[in-house]
Amino acid sequence: MTDLERAKHLRREYDEAVVQEGKELAGPFMTVSGRPIERLYDATDVAAIDYERDINLPGSYPYTRGIHRTGYRGKPWTIRMFSGFGSVEETNQRYKDLLATGNNGLSIAFDMPTLMGYDHDEPWAEGEFGSCGVAVDSLSDMEILLSDLPLDRITTSMTINSPAPVVWALFIAAAEKRGVPRAKLAGTLQNDILKEYIAQNEYIYPPKDSMRLVTDTIEFATREMPLWNPVSVSGYHIREAGTTAAQELAFTLADGEEYVKWGIARGLDIDEFAGRISFFFNSHNDFFEEIAKFRAGRRIWARLMREKYGAKNPRSWLMRFHTQTAGVSLTEQQPEVNLVRVAIQALAAVMGGTQSLHTDAMDEAIALPSDKAARLAVRTQQVILHESGVINTVDPLGGSYFVEKLTTDMENEVLKYFEQVEALGGVIPAIEHGFFQKEIADASARFQFEVDTRDRIVVGVNEYVSEEKPDIPILKFDPEGEKRHLARLKQHKANRDAAKHAAALAALEQASRDPKANTMPYIIDAVNSGATVGEVCNIWRKVYGEYKEQVFV
Repeated sequence: MTDLERAKHLRREYDEAVVQEGKELAGPFMTVSGRPIERLYDATDVAAIDYERDINLPGSYPYTRGIHRTGYRGKPWTIRMFSGFGSVEETNQRYKDLLATGNNGLSIAFDMPTLMGYDHDEPWAEGEFGSCGVAVDSLSDMEILLSDLPLDRITTSMTINSPAPVVWALFIAAAEKRGVPRAKLAGTLQNDILKEYIAQNEYIYPPKDSMRLVTDTIEFATREMPLWNPVSVSGYHIREAGTTAAQELAFTLADGEEYVKWGIARGLDIDEFAGRISFFFNSHNDFFEEIAKFRAGRRIWARLMREKYGAKNPRSWLMRFHTQTAGVSLTEQQPEVNLVRVAIQALAAVMGGTQSLHTDAMDEAIALPSDKAARLAVRTQQVILHESGVINTVDPLGGSYFVEKLTTDMENEVLKYFEQVEALGGVIPAIEHGFFQKEIADASARFQFEVDTRDRIVVGVNEYVSEEKPDIPILKFDPEGEKRHLARLKQHKANRDAAKHAAALAALEQASRDPKANTMPYIIDAVNSGATVGEVCNIWRKVYGEYKEQVFV
């Protein structure tokens, strides 16, 4: 009898004994995504896995076990807390506090008018100042936001999409005024417009025109900013919209491949830019499913870049990613319990090999994080890093029957989604057909049904309910912040050279109409001449028009 035959025999004996004892709970036993889970995993479940082909060593193709040979023993993950609220003055102080607390990277959240490409003196922006991030209109704002921050020693991430080129231009211009050349700036621009059409709906222009602007940033970063990642392909928002883990991974990697296609079409060699495309994922409640998702993602992306697109530089094969714990999992009820959820989610991200991590604060289902809640969120990561022992060995879950089987199952499900997207003609046609939107709606509805029927327990919501009101501090904005911002915007517009400003916007409009031109140098010239986020975005509204959401029944 071979070892595998012996394992099968033992498994049958075990299953029969369990059934005979009749002591198993009714279940259902499933992941957060609804994937059924067997009572036991053993050698029979991984018999088809080839170690060198599918798993291999850490830092070795296909990077299932991580992109670095020494894991966190060589380089711990970056603690990068997502933050931004109200005025640039308040947010700047929060960044200084976070750096003092132990952050080693910044992540900027912008408010809704900024995200949608409107200045705060426009009617559309009324009542929206600083509501979900910091308000930025001009170079004057960006200079205050970045004041006294060590831009040449930290990495900075910016969560911005449709207006990404102009907000990035403001960042570059502000840094250069400080004497920090663009070639020394390190960080990431989210700039993932495809996921906006798929899930988040914060788009302005039609998909193909938006993709042209994204490709401009990829080309510009490739030529001028060697330390900058021009696109962070975001599965996070796709997952927050209600997808399963496999859908999050599949749709995100499909979007990543689409950016690769556009870069190649622009004339860039795959090895010039593929290594600078990064990813941003959600880490949800199901510990093992999330770990499998990250492992499968690295394997799929490596094979895609090497085997399909012929990338020769190993850096081009790496799926480097930032992770944020699942905002959608946080509850207003018993918010202190969110500390437990976040700790589990953060640990899953670490065990899955993330390069940087944001941990949500316990009060984010109620308001923007208070100072205390933000500090506890950072401390969660520091306890994992310094006290849990998980960094002592590289990929401690590698070889687990359960994890390896779940990883392979995740990979196979993702590849099936790839086939469906390809059959529709690619990502943009799939968006136009409503494919992604329908898949998300169906998955979200299934999850909510499980909660409603109590097939899925959410502590404090449909079980272990308490009527006790939360007693936690709530962040309050500076009531003078908006007045101060609008006065500065008015002064900024009054003090700029009108002729230079008009000429720069005219040049940008001409470049935007020329498919062979790269708009980034013109955008930087425009913001240096005093142009605002809204003015630049309005040029593009004029040139490209606005995209209207399609309704699918």
